[in-house]
Amino acid sequence: MAEPIVVAEGLHKSFGDTHALRGLSLSVQRGTVCGVLGPNGAGKTTAVRILATLSAPDAGHARIAGYDVVREADKVRARIGLAGQYAAVDEKLTGRGNLRMFGRLSHLPRREAHRRADELLERFGLTHSADRQVAGYSGGMRRRLDLITSLILRPEVLFLDEPTTGLDPRSRGEIWDAVRELVADGTTVLLTTQYLDEADRLADDIAVIDHGQVIATGTPDELKATIGDRLDVVVEDPATLRPAATVLNALAGTEPTTTGADRLSTAVPGGGFRLADIVRELDRAGVAAVDVSLRRPTLDEVFLRLTDREETVR
Repeated sequence: MAEPIVVAEGLHKSFGDTHALRGLSLSVQRGTVCGVLGPNGAGKTTAVRILATLSAPDAGHARIAGYDVVREADKVRARIGLAGQYAAVDEKLTGRGNLRMFGRLSHLPRREAHRRADELLERFGLTHSADRQVAGYSGGMRRRLDLITSLILRPEVLFLDEPTTGLDPRSRGEIWDAVRELVADGTTVLLTTQYLDEADRLADDIAVIDHGQVIATGTPDELKATIGDRLDVVVEDPATLRPAATVLNALAGTEPTTTGADRLSTAVPGGGFRLADIVRELDRAGVAAVDVSLRRPTLDEVFLRLTDREETVR
């Protein structure tokens, strides 16, 4: 396997008495999307800032495309792009004007900056709005423009920090399409997101961070397989949730979680369950079930299990 384009080894970072990173290690293969997930305060932003040369680690090492992010920061910056969750474009300029400005700020010759701006506007479907003032853009258009400003220098690695926060479903889909195009052309994307469905759809691999460390890695399907299928039960009377939970615990050997006022869900790692048997056991316990079903877990459920944030029946 080729050398990963992003490598972090034993990163530590503290802010006073707060330990943001506690030996974080991570690797990302070239031409893939790596989704970085974690609760608030887990260390995601600190890790990205170090990889993007915006902060230095207290200990440990990190490399982008083979270059050390501390000792060779200039070489790293020439190979990366960074787009945050808030559009950083100038509302008083047009879309084309913004891209040309970013090109010049990136030290491109004027002609090359103009050519690159036109190329990006066409590729990402903003040509029709290129000469309109950005103040009149929709939120999705602004975010898309912000994304493509980070592509002026054709980065090998693009850091996306919650790029679709606050966007409507259509605008989110447009950003997803743009990310897929970039990866198809060979760009590597490190994506932090609060939307787990976004990571599920876009990421080739996922790293889950908690308490300053990577606690799990794998493809979305591999992570889902770690907790097995899910058994969902909807009861007729919410007052019977507790006896229903007792039945499911006895059958599956795992503690059920509440997913609604009349709903339970539990992992069934071993499989081999017959729904008819479950309904019969619930009936014996005096529980009338409206629905009983088996399904694959969602990435949300994997995340909650890994970070120990599931709500059990009390």
